Amino acid sequence: MRVGLLGAGRIGALHGRTLAGHPRVEEVVVGDVDAARAKTLAIDLGGGYGTIEEVLDDGLDAVVIAASTSAHAELIRAAVGAGIPAFCEKPVALGYEETVEIVERVESSGAVLQIGFQRRFDTGYVAAKRLIDDGTLGTIYSLRLATHDPEPPHEGYIPTSGGIFRDLHIHDFDVLRWLTGGEVEEVYAAGSVRKFDVFAKYGDVDTSAAMIRMKDGVVAVLTGGRHDPLGYDVRAEVFGSGDSVAVGVDDRTPLRSVEPGVAAPGGPMYPNFQVRFEEAYRAELEHFVRLVGGEVENPCTARDALEALRIAMAADRSLAEGRPVKLSEIG
Repeated sequence: MRVGLLGAGRIGALHGRTLAGHPRVEEVVVGDVDAARAKTLAIDLGGGYGTIEEVLDDGLDAVVIAASTSAHAELIRAAVGAGIPAFCEKPVALGYEETVEIVERVESSGAVLQIGFQRRFDTGYVAAKRLIDDGTLGTIYSLRLATHDPEPPHEGYIPTSGGIFRDLHIHDFDVLRWLTGGEVEEVYAAGSVRKFDVFAKYGDVDTSAAMIRMKDGVVAVLTGGRHDPLGYDVRAEVFGSGDSVAVGVDDRTPLRSVEPGVAAPGGPMYPNFQVRFEEAYRAELEHFVRLVGGEVENPCTARDALEALRIAMAADRSLAEGRPVKLSEIG
């Protein structure tokens, strides 16, 4: 098949290399608002290039949307209108109303749209999901989730990020629903600026936490931060009546025990999300290729993205108002 790649930035280049090496992908056609960047990546991938409009009009079998966040909704609409199956990095859109509009458009048209929540394809998260589903963990009591960036983003990114809960923690909210198979009842969030005052300038925080109660009574606690000097740290712990397991704890986890006789991680630590989830990114695009071929079901729909956004919005409101917020208050 011929696949269009819309967006030739950091994540676009990562996806482009994966697609170009796939045995069922004949050509990757790159489109970007920066023509020079599109050409450079296309040469590297051995494919064609053009403007985004030209790529969408090139008779493609599928498109992968990896452009800037502000362009996602428009490009999804274009793909749906052209009848082209699409994969899109999160989020679907910048705001709630536009996200709802896109979800309804996709669902009413029957269009194929897979959203890029790559943790669903990480081997550790997949193993934890299997143990929950097959009953090995028994009754699930609680979960702990952690996402800590190695370095804060540049200032220009902060005002358009949507804030720490919509940006950093959106993957935690999605994987919480996916792991447990349940829905969120209530969120109580907290946050502060501990080191980087630039976040306060835009009404954001650099350190975050939230307690979440699911409708079935499962309790989840998450923490996050914009600075971990040791590396990129993403973990999940699941506690049940039959067993307890951890995801993301290995020789590259940027966390060390101070207990006597416990060896420090061998390293090197995970430097960024591309390295930590390299195999997961590859696996989700492999699934997308099979989805386009009609061989598998959609593992992460636009509605899944909407539900993760609603949890993030509840966390935002809780942080602003200093109270627990029920998800029924959102939307």
